[in-house]
Amino acid sequence: MLSLPRLRLLSELSRRGTIAAVADALRYTPSAVSQQLALLERETGVALLERTGRSVRLTPAAERLVERADGALAELERAEVELVRGEGPVTGRLHAASFQSVVLALAPAALDILARRHPDLEVEITQREHARAYGGLLSHAFDLILGEEYPGIPEQVRPGVDRSDLLSDPLCLVLPPDGSLGRRPRRLADLADVPWVLDPEDTATGRWARGVCRRAGFEPRVRFESPDLLLHAHLVRTGHAAAFIPALLATPHLDGLSLVGLPGDPHRVLYTAVRAGRSEHPAVAAFRAALGEALEAAHPGPPAWTVRFEA
Repeated sequence: MLSLPRLRLLSELSRRGTIAAVADALRYTPSAVSQQLALLERETGVALLERTGRSVRLTPAAERLVERADGALAELERAEVELVRGEGPVTGRLHAASFQSVVLALAPAALDILARRHPDLEVEITQREHARAYGGLLSHAFDLILGEEYPGIPEQVRPGVDRSDLLSDPLCLVLPPDGSLGRRPRRLADLADVPWVLDPEDTATGRWARGVCRRAGFEPRVRFESPDLLLHAHLVRTGHAAAFIPALLATPHLDGLSLVGLPGDPHRVLYTAVRAGRSEHPAVAAFRAALGEALEAAHPGPPAWTVRFEA
């Protein structure tokens, strides 16, 4: 019988590419990972890794074994779900990963709902951008993650992942209420010379924002670069930058600022993702339901636009 823990290491190596990355994700030493993979090779009796200098890659036999291993791990999770589903109160611990805007706007109300309805369920939330959170989801560090998809930047379809869309959220240009940046532009191109605060360019949010400016005919002057949307709002409020911010944060974090509707009315899509084998787990279902109720209670309608740009 092949060792499931060792098969999981092989599966992680298939996703992450290096033994060092596997060790870092699963909190092993690289030598321990190498030893366990060597034992797995002896168990199978076939070569699983090809060593080229300091790197390794999976053999075709190893890639086929990973497919089987991932299926076996998913089946084990389904078996666990069947054991606990319908067996009394929702208990245990759920570890979620979320990016900032959902933590600010929805997580507190969702946690209140869960505390009333499922007091024996303990929820832990780690702030993590969804691109990095996916690795933790697939390595079982997280039970559920919250993700976002921006216009024109489709999310990769990941096998073995169950995605459920939560909200289509308008994206706004945000300007100070007064001062030199408080003027009312007719087109986005009128802001070609102003300073901007944007997410880093290696994120989907940052690529989308720069793409909006470039399609309007200019390269944004990025004076501040940060993934912290509260910092974005603060820099706009104090008159130091313009920014693109999701409407979900409009109340109270954007109160008093000018919200400008963009051409094409772009929206981001917020979603939850879990491993497919865990999608029907009572804790996952309870957390997804609480997020939906928190969103419904918040009633995030269309923003109160200060002005809309011409198309």
